[in-house]
Amino acid sequence: MKQKNCLIFGGSGQIGRNLIRKLTKKNYKVTVVTRNIHQKSYIIKTQANAGYINIIEANIFDEVKIRKLFEKADICINLIGILFKKKRGNTFRNIHSLFPAILAKLCKEYNLENFIHISALGINDAIDSEYAKSKLDGEKNILTNFPSATILRPSIVYSVDDNFTTNFMTLLNRMPFFPIYYNGETKFMPIHCSDLTDIISYVIENNTNSQIIECVGPETISFKEILNKLLELIEKKRALIPSPLFLAKFTAAFFELFPQPLITQDQLRLLKYDNVLSKKYKNNSDIGIPSKRFFEAEVKKYCYMWKDGGQYATEKYQAK
Repeated sequence: MKQKNCLIFGGSGQIGRNLIRKLTKKNYKVTVVTRNIHQKSYIIKTQANAGYINIIEANIFDEVKIRKLFEKADICINLIGILFKKKRGNTFRNIHSLFPAILAKLCKEYNLENFIHISALGINDAIDSEYAKSKLDGEKNILTNFPSATILRPSIVYSVDDNFTTNFMTLLNRMPFFPIYYNGETKFMPIHCSDLTDIISYVIENNTNSQIIECVGPETISFKEILNKLLELIEKKRALIPSPLFLAKFTAAFFELFPQPLITQDQLRLLKYDNVLSKKYKNNSDIGIPSKRFFEAEVKKYCYMWKDGGQYATEKYQAK
């Protein structure tokens, strides 16, 4: 049986690192493209079985250099995405719309078996969000150029390596109160990173093509419930204060002045919409890969880092 070659863009993030571990354990040859090999290579190489990983430094818009990588690839996986735009190149249009179109064209030209693209859940409804519009445009560009692509739409992805639960626990640990928007009623179906990479692995192994698949965890939780669960896990009491919309917009505009904003005006618009199954497409349970990991149980495994006393504050170390 021919050893398959997977070409991954965005391999240094939480999804990429988890996926590399799984694929190389199954003897897939993995090539990861990164924009900074000196900064990212040690993060990527330590995740893989030796001999099954190759790291290439390239600008993702250097089509000449990227083209050569498709000559030996069987499957292309695009994990690149941004939550807020920057002025120099990292715009929603460039990253979410134009770049996937380039990959899709190359997948067609080199007759790859599959192109797996990570999009986002709930983008059909969020018509006033630039992020959502760019994701939808990217999907259209992909399906126009490579109709047999598989597009995965996950809800919020979390793990010990995320920028979601970890950031919120840091903020909840330090702030005496925490603002919530739209009364914290926005609903999510958070999916653990390992559950999502199980789905990607299944798609690769079973040649699941030409589908949009919504990827969700096993439970629906509101934003306020998420914050309360995190507070309970780190054993903190904080006031969750509903923020008036005009104040929220002002705060978001202020945060956009910083390199890593806590929230942007576009993200604020996204929070108006529930991030749950649309029921217009198949989901991971429909294809036989239901999520196994529950939010509270998984976060409990690493929340000790935000508790007073760290790991020694966990239950097994408490004095009787």
